[in-house]
Amino acid sequence: MIGKIAGRVDYIAEDHVLIDVRGVGYLVYCSERCLRALPQAGEAVALYTDLLVREDNLQLFGFVSLVEKEWHRLLMTVQGVGAKASLAMLGALGPDGVSRAIALGDWGAVKAAKGIGPKTAQRVVNELKDKAPSLMALGAGPVAQAGELDDVLEEIPPVRAAASGGAAQSDALSALTNLGYAPSEAASAIAQAQENGGGAETAALIREALRLLAPKG
Repeated sequence: MIGKIAGRVDYIAEDHVLIDVRGVGYLVYCSERCLRALPQAGEAVALYTDLLVREDNLQLFGFVSLVEKEWHRLLMTVQGVGAKASLAMLGALGPDGVSRAIALGDWGAVKAAKGIGPKTAQRVVNELKDKAPSLMALGAGPVAQAGELDDVLEEIPPVRAAASGGAAQSDALSALTNLGYAPSEAASAIAQAQENGGGAETAALIREALRLLAPKG
């Protein structure tokens, strides 16, 4: 299993990037969002990867963060969702957006991804809603670091992705579950709090989520 690639960008195509690692070129398929985050040709890059093994083909998929990679793997457990559909959802929503949509049961947001029909979107939400909290707990996830490749690469910087509220989301989820709320219930409330503009700070998210969880009437 190839879990991570660190090298230099050779070229970026419509749906993949070629990464040169010590003279060996690895073709890595990525979401549109991931491709936009990559540096220019000739610059250093590091990506988490997942290898898809088929009878007649090997395909390598790349991700800026660990949580994005784990969502890709989880999405593909849903019937009718292959690698292409998974990348479409992650490209349209990002890992945090996928987390929120599934936690809220918002299959309409999932359907907005290119090539995803309503039945598939509903199946994704129904099958993964109880699993979303575990990935939300990963927070923003570490960004892939290229590190050092002896005699070839030196102090390669990480790929810079857009700032995420994942860490606050993770802390808020932990706090609510410690208060006795079910993980799926807490995850849904946090996702709704973010939709309501609850802020990127942990305390603000917890306050808004608790307000949403409070008994009505």
